[in-house]
Amino acid sequence: MRREEIKQLRFQMKRIRLIEEEIARRYPEGKMRCPTHLSVGQEAVAAAVGMALRENDLAVSGHRAHAHYLGKGGNLKQMLLEIYGKEGGCSAGKGGSMHLIDEKVGFMGSTAIVGGTIPVGVGLALGMQLKETDQVSCIFHGDAVLETGVFFESVNFAVLKKLPVLFICENNLYSVYTPLSERQPANRTIVDMTKGLGMESASYDGNDGLLVYEKVSEALDKIRTGSGPIFLEFSTYRWLEHCGPFYDNDLGYRTEAEFEEWKTTEPVARLETSMVEQGICTEQQLQSQNQLIQAEINEAFLHAEKAAFPEGVEAFRDLYHDASPERPF
Repeated sequence: MRREEIKQLRFQMKRIRLIEEEIARRYPEGKMRCPTHLSVGQEAVAAAVGMALRENDLAVSGHRAHAHYLGKGGNLKQMLLEIYGKEGGCSAGKGGSMHLIDEKVGFMGSTAIVGGTIPVGVGLALGMQLKETDQVSCIFHGDAVLETGVFFESVNFAVLKKLPVLFICENNLYSVYTPLSERQPANRTIVDMTKGLGMESASYDGNDGLLVYEKVSEALDKIRTGSGPIFLEFSTYRWLEHCGPFYDNDLGYRTEAEFEEWKTTEPVARLETSMVEQGICTEQQLQSQNQLIQAEINEAFLHAEKAAFPEGVEAFRDLYHDASPERPF
């Protein structure tokens, strides 16, 4: 990567980190009345993939989608309005944290249903193929998605039709409180399984932002030539509880020692240290950038706090059925 690209990657990673930390800090106030799944510690994948994708590429995600939405260029103010359930939210204030969308930048939606957007992303790729574009459909998902039936059905179709799909698996080791070792056989890796489905697959360090960008860029170039779907697994680690703003190491499903070990390779500080050592920037420049990011975040939260809630009639708009308050069904 060129120096300016490295600076941009660090900016995106730090921006996601500070946004998520501010959500965690304010969440106990009780004004964000929806479940939130934060990605503190996992910023490298979302930021690097978002940089590697073109604006006209499309992406979908699951319940832990804030970082993916932001990485693809989603609007911060609209995201916060959505989490606060306010007018102007990216899903009209109806979807909350787990249902984000911004079609203007190609982020086509996220859902709370594990594996729910896998067939959606494959369907988007089919449309691209039929229209003979060079777009790619990117599907962000976690390791637990590979335990759903719809994943196998969708991959089979994508491989059969050689669809332009990039599967991005963020393997953070846990599905809620259950480790990978209690969900999948010990003698089988995720990548071996996806290779067995006929899909080119590889596994990398998801806390190395530069590596993520390199490998995703290579995969995207290959997919655009008509090679078919590619599966990339990135190992990473979430710092906070599965759902919510707190630390939960006291629950016993993971140890404090494990958490501290993963923190030593966390993506943001890792990249910052490398940038300073290589003379790409100084500590003072990084701090100045942090202040700019925090100012943007503060403004966005103030905007969300002041915004109005939707009128009650809005609950009956944008439905499949033509409903009204007088005759809702």
